[in-house]
Amino acid sequence: MSHKEDSYKFKKVISIGIVSELTGLSQRQIRYYEERKLIFPDRSKGARKYSFDDVERLMDIADKREEGVTTREIRKELTKEVREKMLKGQMNAHFRLRG
Repeated sequence: MSHKEDSYKFKKVISIGIVSELTGLSQRQIRYYEERKLIFPDRSKGARKYSFDDVERLMDIADKREEGVTTREIRKELTKEVREKMLKGQMNAHFRLRG
């Protein structure tokens, strides 16, 4: 699947109420995960807006919490994933320039 076909997943257009319905999490829980720096919604006129990617992440967070994983552990894992993606992107850019 190309990035263009997948790009809808990353558009921040979903309200917190819809995210709550889709995930089964309360709005309070969703805001808590934002406070813990596990999710990063956009703000539009004061309202939080989420993407389908955020919805998937919230469902993953909820599953991990049910398994007893702490929010601190989840944040460490998220930080590691972000670093790995950045490094992979830098390496891809480096080798494309040379190739």
